[in-house]
Amino acid sequence: MKRFGFVLGVLGLLLGVGVSSATAAAVSAGADVVSAYVWRGITFNDEAVVQPYLDVTAENGINLNVWGNYDVGDYGGTLAEDNEFSEIDLTLSYGFSLDPVDITVGHIEYLFPNGGGQGTSELFISTWASLVAGLSAGVDFYYDYDELDEYYLSAGIAYDLELPRGIGLGFGASAGYAGNRYAADGNHDFYDYNLSLSAGFPVTDSVDLSAFIAYTDTFDNTTLPDQDVDVYGGAGFCVNF
Repeated sequence: MKRFGFVLGVLGLLLGVGVSSATAAAVSAGADVVSAYVWRGITFNDEAVVQPYLDVTAENGINLNVWGNYDVGDYGGTLAEDNEFSEIDLTLSYGFSLDPVDITVGHIEYLFPNGGGQGTSELFISTWASLVAGLSAGVDFYYDYDELDEYYLSAGIAYDLELPRGIGLGFGASAGYAGNRYAADGNHDFYDYNLSLSAGFPVTDSVDLSAFIAYTDTFDNTTLPDQDVDVYGGAGFCVNF
């Protein structure tokens, strides 16, 4: 009941911000078609998925995001059903800057509407800073205070390159460190590492296309057992209202 109340609260805020004046909020929506669903190094589906989202950011730094994972395949029969939403995430966050560091704090509600697992809740803080032109580094800390009562830490670097005609390239690398209850052997340790290459370009003033490819792996099979997917990628679109 508490989780349902949070969902209603987020939806109410989304509607409230959505009916504000256009200058008071930036609204975007889109979807990505991805070859697999991988999260924190873990393979949740090794077949195609569609991941739609809605994002609303107010001028005061408050952000509301709704994200979903729609399973096209059934992971070789290991999922109960295919062609349905297996996960919906609701994120409420607040972003601000303490030059040169950009900070975001927030709350994520993980929902599994079709029996894909027990829902849970996380608090997080993200701190990123620009080092030199195009290069940034940051640390993200997540604490699952509901089902897991454990933390996950990710440190990363990103390099963004702007090309003519609005084309952008992005390179990213990150490493995850997880608490005892995340680890298969019950010992906190380095968990996963990730490398990514992405590209984006505008089609019109309000529509952007993007694509990415990523590699993920585990640091230690005793902490995170070897997963079914190491390389995955996808493409998507975003409409800015």
